[in-house]
Amino acid sequence: MLDKATQRVVELRDWADERFPVTAFWRDHLARYYAPKNLNFWYFFGSLALLMLVMQLLTGIFLTMNYKPTAGTAFASVEYIMRDVNWGWLIRYMHSTGASFFFIVIYLHMFRAMLYGSYRAPRELLWLFGMLIFAVLMAEAFMGYLLPWGQMSFWGAQVIISLFGAIPYIGDELALWIRGDFVVADATLNRFFAFHVIAFPLLLIGLVMFHMISLHSVGSNNPDGIEIKKHKDKDGIPLDGIPFHPYYTVKDLIGVVIFLMLFSAVLFYAPEMGGWFLEKDNFVPANPLKTPEHIAPLWYFTPFYAILRAVPDKFLGVVAMGASIAVLFLLPWLDRSPVKSIRQRGALFKIALTTFVISFIGLAYLGTVAATPIATLFSRIFSVLYFAFFLLMPIYSKMDKTKPIPERVT
Repeated sequence: MLDKATQRVVELRDWADERFPVTAFWRDHLARYYAPKNLNFWYFFGSLALLMLVMQLLTGIFLTMNYKPTAGTAFASVEYIMRDVNWGWLIRYMHSTGASFFFIVIYLHMFRAMLYGSYRAPRELLWLFGMLIFAVLMAEAFMGYLLPWGQMSFWGAQVIISLFGAIPYIGDELALWIRGDFVVADATLNRFFAFHVIAFPLLLIGLVMFHMISLHSVGSNNPDGIEIKKHKDKDGIPLDGIPFHPYYTVKDLIGVVIFLMLFSAVLFYAPEMGGWFLEKDNFVPANPLKTPEHIAPLWYFTPFYAILRAVPDKFLGVVAMGASIAVLFLLPWLDRSPVKSIRQRGALFKIALTTFVISFIGLAYLGTVAATPIATLFSRIFSVLYFAFFLLMPIYSKMDKTKPIPERVT
């Protein structure tokens, strides 16, 4: 028998639950959401991506309290945050270093999907939502990159926006519309600030919700590529599934602790990561009259930037760069293999995937160095290998010798 105080708490909970079904949400998406029992460490990165999104949103809110989005005050306000605001240096570094860690997690999350075929039916829409998140995240990072108003921020934005001018007929007007002025100036900074702190975060939150809803509708994939919903007991519970809570919530917490240890080590001892996360030129105020010796975007944009530079024609380079992102959306329909997971794939797919990873890393490095003849040659080779992985996939995925799919998870 419950005492009166406990009874009132229970009644209040039931009253709230009738109007806002928290209990049903907990039951359907955690306690009774059955995930495959064989998920490995590659499946940490989805929850880590959600963690990084929350961290970026929270640190961004605190940064906007002291940031001033005008060309005359932006750089000084960032220095004020770093030097005079209590713990401002920590929040700023959490946000800037966090952006790089966010992309590390996202790239590993996408790689896991390619390893185990998480983009295959019935998860095509899940993959498309994920790719939309990736595209919006790139736009969000680009907008935020201008806000410190340092040398590399200013000139990086100048170079990237000028690429839109290569589009026939509408290019010049489009570049002018994006900048809001004839050069990157105060109007550009203001509109980028608005997009970075309001428009794109709202869009990201919505897309993440759609991504999660889609995931919980079709269920999680697993390293064996088996649909666990095919084998259920008399109560409709998957035989190869376990409740997400408490099993995977505890497992994810362990992953979060390890990840935060690594993140903290970088945050406190090497937040600029030798110029990979924050370039030295960005600690110098923007000067429209002085061009930096070498203009390059941050590392998470450099694979696509290297593809852009690998093409001699400016317009075709922009097309190639756009195609390198757009082709990722087509992955579910390019793969014709009868199996999903790399565990049942043959040598052809493993060689192709390894070549793709090498070419992607190679392009990421080449995008950071000057465009010498040797660097351009290797950029072209790696660009061809990058596109070959996708465009030849309908052929080699069909030809590949595959192993039989297990009846149950191993």
